[in-house]
Amino acid sequence: MIEAARELGVAVDRIKFTPPITHVYNPLDYARPAHEAYLKKFGNSRKRVVFLGMNPGPFGMVQTGVPFGEIAVVRAWMRLEAAIGKPRREHPKRPVKGFACPRSEVSGKRLWGLFADRFGSAENFFADYFVVNYCPLALFDRNGRNLTPDKLPARQAMPLFAVCDRHLRRAIEILQPEWLIGIGEFAGKRARLLLAEVEANRNPPLTPPGRGTERRGRVRGSLPGRGWGWVYRRSAAERSCQCGPLLARRQDGARQVRSRC
Repeated sequence: MIEAARELGVAVDRIKFTPPITHVYNPLDYARPAHEAYLKKFGNSRKRVVFLGMNPGPFGMVQTGVPFGEIAVVRAWMRLEAAIGKPRREHPKRPVKGFACPRSEVSGKRLWGLFADRFGSAENFFADYFVVNYCPLALFDRNGRNLTPDKLPARQAMPLFAVCDRHLRRAIEILQPEWLIGIGEFAGKRARLLLAEVEANRNPPLTPPGRGTERRGRVRGSLPGRGWGWVYRRSAAERSCQCGPLLARRQDGARQVRSRC
């Protein structure tokens, strides 16, 4: 995963962005020690489930180098901390203060808080689960407004998505998960597109599974951005789920992810 992340960091650095994007933050570059510590500690084995986020948040991965990297969680729950550098061109309204940043990443607090409540220790969670971002870049306009990848014009999105798709495919090959779950509509869509491509190129093509079986790499869908703890508990209690939010069993016995987005 570390080698794949380094290749991704170099590839996205080659992409040229134009207005309205004026500032590009690449945590795989300036926060490399922290990101690689995350990969080395928690991403060094096969996973049953991979959760896919969209891109770094201004007070999460932008500051810590960890996906959804709420500072308190990264430091206390994951027990990770490293020196964080500066992006090549820093916006005055979007300073990178690393682990000294006083702001909280709301989405990260929700997500990691859910997993901490459910699994207890980080080691218990990461034994079978992992979290990655689809895009490693944070993008801002001249006013410091956060421009997420789903809002990019096609001419700028296409080269970025091509690089990110390649890395996601590589990450799935390395981690070999049974489930790929998008966190939010955009990530769910990118996961579905990738898995559809993988299946289309498979020779021989996948055949329908027998009753009660699972299809590796066939899970797709999205986890909503609000009420995650409630959704997880409801799924586990009422749908007899074994490994994640919004998982359900179809009538034919196969499992799928249902999106509530």
